[in-house]
Amino acid sequence: MEITEVRVTLKDSPDKKLKGYATVTFDNVFVIRNIKVIEGTSGLFIAMPSRKVKQACPKCNFKNELRSKYCNQCASSLPVSSNPVMHEEYPNTQAEHKDIAHPITQEFREYLQKKVLEAFAQEKAKGQTSPALG
Repeated sequence: MEITEVRVTLKDSPDKKLKGYATVTFDNVFVIRNIKVIEGTSGLFIAMPSRKVKQACPKCNFKNELRSKYCNQCASSLPVSSNPVMHEEYPNTQAEHKDIAHPITQEFREYLQKKVLEAFAQEKAKGQTSPALG
């Protein structure tokens, strides 16, 4: 599988960790949107698109966000999750988000991250060299 296009949208908040979003096309036939470019303690990395983990209310079965104290449907008190979803990289922590799509192998993860961060650097350089509009 080959990455055939990477489009990056920069975020204009210098003090925030989220630096931009990427849209990646594979083999000109499959696309993944909302890959985040994040500034971490040891440099930039990518985070795959994810959704918040939900838990069902034992009274009405409404799906509430994990760690909610009360049900958004019936206002019943929610129990502490008895079946927590564990984070893949940090097994002793409970994940609040679950990836929608993600690389299976470390090799492909590194390839994807390299391509996205290269496109991010190009987009950032392009933004810094363009004249100010006024």
